[in-house]
Amino acid sequence: MATRKNQQISYHKPSVKLKNTLSLIALFLTCIHLYSQNTYVFFGSFNRDKATEGLYIYQLDTIKGKLTKVNSLKGILNPSFLTLSPNGKYVFACTESKTPGAGSVSSFKFNPEDGKLTFINSQKSGGENPVYVTAHKNGKWLVNANYTEGSVSVYPLSEDGTIHPYVQNLHFSDGSVNKNRQDRSHVHAAVFSPDFSQLFLTDLGADKIRSYMFDSTANEPLQPAKPPYLSTTSGGGPRHFTFHPNGKFAYSIEEMGGAVNVYKYENSQLESIQRIDTHNDQHKEEFESSDIHISPDGKFLYASNRGYENNIAIFSVLENGTLKNIGYQPTFGKQLRVFDMDETGKFLIVANAASGDAFVFRRNPETGLLKKAGKRTKIKGVSCVKIKKY
Repeated sequence: MATRKNQQISYHKPSVKLKNTLSLIALFLTCIHLYSQNTYVFFGSFNRDKATEGLYIYQLDTIKGKLTKVNSLKGILNPSFLTLSPNGKYVFACTESKTPGAGSVSSFKFNPEDGKLTFINSQKSGGENPVYVTAHKNGKWLVNANYTEGSVSVYPLSEDGTIHPYVQNLHFSDGSVNKNRQDRSHVHAAVFSPDFSQLFLTDLGADKIRSYMFDSTANEPLQPAKPPYLSTTSGGGPRHFTFHPNGKFAYSIEEMGGAVNVYKYENSQLESIQRIDTHNDQHKEEFESSDIHISPDGKFLYASNRGYENNIAIFSVLENGTLKNIGYQPTFGKQLRVFDMDETGKFLIVANAASGDAFVFRRNPETGLLKKAGKRTKIKGVSCVKIKKY
């Protein structure tokens, strides 16, 4: 009987070795679960030749911050900017950018199961050098901005991701004080308001943020707002634009002025409340600021500087929407054109166009500071980056 009792006790108490094995299995399953989140990273590039790769698909390891190439696509020229449909099924790209006499927007279907992109169709961009594209939240409209001629185009979208010919193509001609850079309008971004009832166009050439109401039920959705534009810093050259997650504030980065303009947003109007430099006091001129994003929690703003700086300026966002500079992060490359953050705010990825590389940074949610994660990812002529979790 004693032997039987001992056997029962032995049976109900796993050995240390078994416990360790079970712990390792649990850890392994946890890692598999985290990695199987399927966070994809899409890159465009100035490939200059349709016979070479133009679009790249990577997967982001959300534990280590490592990028792993999944796929790529040829047959498309100079995709300079990307956006995704609200449901993530389709990727839209500005294509034939920096191509004389050309310019288009293209649509692709994305399959997260195998990481493949399939070309759907293209339409003329309505202007040379398309540089920005965005989709309405209802998935029925696409808008792109054309830099060289200073125009914006609006396209109906089908449910299957097909882009139809534009129904509106608005051109602007006014310039500003810098005759070398601002001899005419250069629209660099088209950004919807938080409720998607309004569209803002940052015009680098005219030093204006143009404003339009957007009626998604109309055949021609764009109608001028009142007032139709807001004048910005003379010679500043507004480039990109973003809203705070609370919808009460907006931020525009000046390419030529090297500063961020902060706006209060209320009753469909912008009111300037601050202008703050994106560079330190050592730099006085020849700025090349480019992109701007706010962390999902709304606590920090990031603004990129190209040229001789090649860094990201980091700001804390105060309760009244204004900014306070808290540091700079080198990008380890040249000409950071576009960067993006994942929806959790854990990672930030930069696309350095001139040095042809991308880097992943881990973001500290408490301090807002960045730390490089993973190794350099080489992508020749990389032009843009977009992150999406599936």
